[in-house]
Amino acid sequence: MERSIAKDVGFYVMLGIGLVLMFIGPLIWDLFQIMQITQYVVLSVYALSLAYIWGFGGILSFGQAAFFGLGAYTFAVASINMGDTTLPFVLSFILPAAFGAGLGYFMFYGRLSEVYLGVVTMVVTLIFWKLINHTAGPEYSIGDARLGGFNGIPSIPILNVPGDPSAWLDPAQMFQVFMAILIIVYVVLRLIIASDFGRVSVGIRENEERSSLLGYDIRRHKVIVFAIGSGIAGMSGAMWATYQTFIDPNAFSMEMSAKALVWVMAGGIGTLAGPILAVVLLQWLSLKLGTMHILNNYVILGGIMMILVLLLPKGLLPTFQALSLRLWTIGKSKMKERTPKGKAASDV
Repeated sequence: MERSIAKDVGFYVMLGIGLVLMFIGPLIWDLFQIMQITQYVVLSVYALSLAYIWGFGGILSFGQAAFFGLGAYTFAVASINMGDTTLPFVLSFILPAAFGAGLGYFMFYGRLSEVYLGVVTMVVTLIFWKLINHTAGPEYSIGDARLGGFNGIPSIPILNVPGDPSAWLDPAQMFQVFMAILIIVYVVLRLIIASDFGRVSVGIRENEERSSLLGYDIRRHKVIVFAIGSGIAGMSGAMWATYQTFIDPNAFSMEMSAKALVWVMAGGIGTLAGPILAVVLLQWLSLKLGTMHILNNYVILGGIMMILVLLLPKGLLPTFQALSLRLWTIGKSKMKERTPKGKAASDV
């Protein structure tokens, strides 16, 4: 009961913080801060895609960057050809979700084990990365959009007001839109997890055999969960592409996949708020370390991650929640000990 209350409180706290930042942030931050925090928001949406399929679906994907990059390139190509960003942004969710559903169908109905599933997702990412890197020639064009190979696609349109391609969003407006998307994704995932479908998905994560004996189609559930996570990753890729106005094959790199794994592990598997906090903390730390020029920031971050995994194997947020709950329980027990006999706690 107390854990459930703590989770509800945490949800409303995160929601409140997000709404306050969305409206107040652009009024108090300078342009550099807005751009930096917008990056955290985009990567938080990406982290949520893996946090959902791994933490609440039990599907460990080593190749989440495949859907991130697919969404980014879908948005880039479609927006350059259409001259508008509204439909391309929708397509950046639909196409990766459809690809994820197709890939998931062959993996889950093919009854691949967790190890092989991870290998397949990783290989798919490497195939995309290799394929896009070899599209540098002028013949590799889709309409007006040249794929550019390892040089990437420059001059990607900035997100515009729906129906008005000439009304581009300024950095503050883009931050507010992206923050709204993060909040919506966070709330929708919480609603899905709390639904009957979500509870069945968690049950499958805990014990597939028992869930199957109860009559649930575990493969169908996994395909849907995987498709939702793939679509969210693709949408975050579109946000990344329009934020940078540029995209290159690094969107499919193993580094992008590894980052998602790190954020979810550091924040806490089985939570949504944890990976968001991990993105902000680790990205901010990476920025600060990069300005010091003492050691390679990846070496330092790797050391920090090893310490976190060894000392806090459950992740930052679950450890903090457990500690808070323990302190709350100790505080309540001490209050009861101090209550005079014969009087109710409410009378003291």
